[in-house]
Amino acid sequence: MFHAQSRRYRHIRRLKDGGFALNLDKLMIEQALIYDDYFVPDAEKLVTEDDTPVDNFASAKQQRLLVSSVYSSQQEKTFLAESNVGIFHTANQPAIVPDVFLSLNVSVPENWWDKQNRSYLVWLFGKPPEVVIEIVSNKVGEELGDKLNIYEHMRVSYYIVYDPSGQLGEQLLRIYELRGMRYCETKETWLEQVGLGLTLWEGEFEGRQDLWLRWCDKEGKVLATGDERAQQAEQKAQILADKLRELGVDPDSL
Repeated sequence: MFHAQSRRYRHIRRLKDGGFALNLDKLMIEQALIYDDYFVPDAEKLVTEDDTPVDNFASAKQQRLLVSSVYSSQQEKTFLAESNVGIFHTANQPAIVPDVFLSLNVSVPENWWDKQNRSYLVWLFGKPPEVVIEIVSNKVGEELGDKLNIYEHMRVSYYIVYDPSGQLGEQLLRIYELRGMRYCETKETWLEQVGLGLTLWEGEFEGRQDLWLRWCDKEGKVLATGDERAQQAEQKAQILADKLRELGVDPDSL
């Protein structure tokens, strides 16, 4: 602050010596110089990973489904989707580590082994993620308490709490949308600001039949994983081959 103020006074003195009158606009410019030096936390002092395994099989598989499907189905868009990666949001505070987050129009820096690029530093990316998802596995995770308050303070547009085992009550899915300064719970599963929706889907993923939380389009069609896209392509190819055979054409000869 002292450096910025000294620079301001030197500039004002120089203007006076040069015979220029200080009008309101110039004073406003000079005043802004006071605030152009701001504190940026030292990334080398941040605990970006501690190698502590904390998740269970079900949560890990659910996280993998959410992250892999958005990457395989939204390849033309720029975004960052990750699970169990820390978000540093406030100086001198530890990271909060959501189960899944989605941040639009950002990407991982090229040198991701640099300390400042290993986690999501809000002051470097310039914004918080648009969506954060927490998967409830016990009653002590503070998903409806401290975590909700932190994400609200961070101004995350949508906070999703998925409670597949009913730890917090009978409601499996809670969606909070930021309106002004506060979260409001909503029944709307289409996340307008990100152009994606969420739905509960009964089916098989990685050999496990269960109820899953999935991304979907506005019509409710789930975003396919890479394996599902491959299966769909194979099915279309088989249908085409069958039609060719009906017409007396051997598809293997084409």
